[in-house]
Amino acid sequence: MKYTDYYAALGVDRNATKADIKQAYRKLAHKYHPDISKDKEGESKFKEIAEAYRILKDDEKRAEYDQLGVHKAGEDFAPRGDFSQNFGDSEAAFADVDMADLMAAFAAARQGGHRAGGHAQQQRPLHGQDFEIEEPITLEQVYTGTEIDASVSLPEHDEHGLVHRVPRTFRVKIPKGAEDGQRLRLPGKGGPGLHGGKQGDLYIVMRVLPHPLYRVDGKELYMDLPLTPWEAVLGASVKIPTLGGTVEMSVPAGTVNGRQLRLAKRGLPRADGTMGNLHVVVRIEVPKEIAPQERELYQQLAAQAGFNPRGHFEKFLRGGA
Repeated sequence: MKYTDYYAALGVDRNATKADIKQAYRKLAHKYHPDISKDKEGESKFKEIAEAYRILKDDEKRAEYDQLGVHKAGEDFAPRGDFSQNFGDSEAAFADVDMADLMAAFAAARQGGHRAGGHAQQQRPLHGQDFEIEEPITLEQVYTGTEIDASVSLPEHDEHGLVHRVPRTFRVKIPKGAEDGQRLRLPGKGGPGLHGGKQGDLYIVMRVLPHPLYRVDGKELYMDLPLTPWEAVLGASVKIPTLGGTVEMSVPAGTVNGRQLRLAKRGLPRADGTMGNLHVVVRIEVPKEIAPQERELYQQLAAQAGFNPRGHFEKFLRGGA
């Protein structure tokens, strides 16, 4: 991972006190907040200082960070332990901003605005923070469409105007044919606004779970169909499990390994109401253990069968070109 100098991000010394760190964070948080800053890099800078503050305000995390030593900013290094899992995630820090500290930053800046004659600018409404969470869904839920409960911890003002994290659960409708990574927007369900600003939005990102039978390619489904050698040679009628129920499918005689058989409109639903297809890929399986009687039958077949799949080897085995 790349080294980030959290002290430099906040503009404080490595021996800075907690009060110094908090003061630096509040000043920079107000300066670079995306709803205020006109700096085109304001959001990335805000994420950086949020991550720095998240680590340095916590005695245990700060001590672990200090044990890394001093490196050049952006330098590649391999930290010991699980440091990389706990730190360096500016996106997580942005979503986990200490709202009480941020509110204090705005309050302090507003008071400064009063003294400097900037009261009107500091009082302008600010849109609440948007939040994004991921929710796992099954392929069966994608096929039929459904509703799920999405739980998230969101900031909320108490009676004293302070902000605390509060668990919330929302009923979310999953549309038929939903895709992995698709985002659903719940307007006004995000973080609280400031100075009468609108509440932020909550985005639900759907993650389709792997399925034990089906592979997904857009709206097309693929599955393996194990066949015995005699079913492939003689043909067979087999039952196929689909997301819409069981169907009977005919396997033609002489089917080879890897052949694809298509079941039309047995895939996933599209937005226009049409359906994708289910592609069944033949996999010829041989028994790993056989009874003595079965062995005799295979030996009889070997003795009487005229089929030779390696006939084209002959001229090469004789040394021909």
